Amino acid sequence: MRFENTGLEDKRVDFKRLLYICEKHGLVHGEQWDYQRVTFDRKFQLKEGTYYLRLFGYAVEGDVGSHRATIQLMTPLLGKHYYPHGVEYGEEESFPASLVETCERILTDIKDEVNEFAV
Repeated sequence: MRFENTGLEDKRVDFKRLLYICEKHGLVHGEQWDYQRVTFDRKFQLKEGTYYLRLFGYAVEGDVGSHRATIQLMTPLLGKHYYPHGVEYGEEESFPASLVETCERILTDIKDEVNEFAV
């Protein structure tokens, strides 16, 4: 599920500030070996299954590995995990309404904080 028009898609922010903001809201930085892209995840374990709120971005300046980068944020996604295949984001997935509301609230809070530091 794509969260369109969150106000995050057009934001650029310093990586260190973004890391702080996301961690404050329960999103963990996926420390993959990539100096260009970043992913922040928040895991939700519900009776219906395991879900991930994901916030993606890429470096427009600097590199992520050095923690000196300006990150362009992208459209956040909500996906459901299927063992052993991984996370599916498809439109045919159904998500609990309470989870969608929680994710929207988290994204709004992140956007409000990112706006203070947007480049």
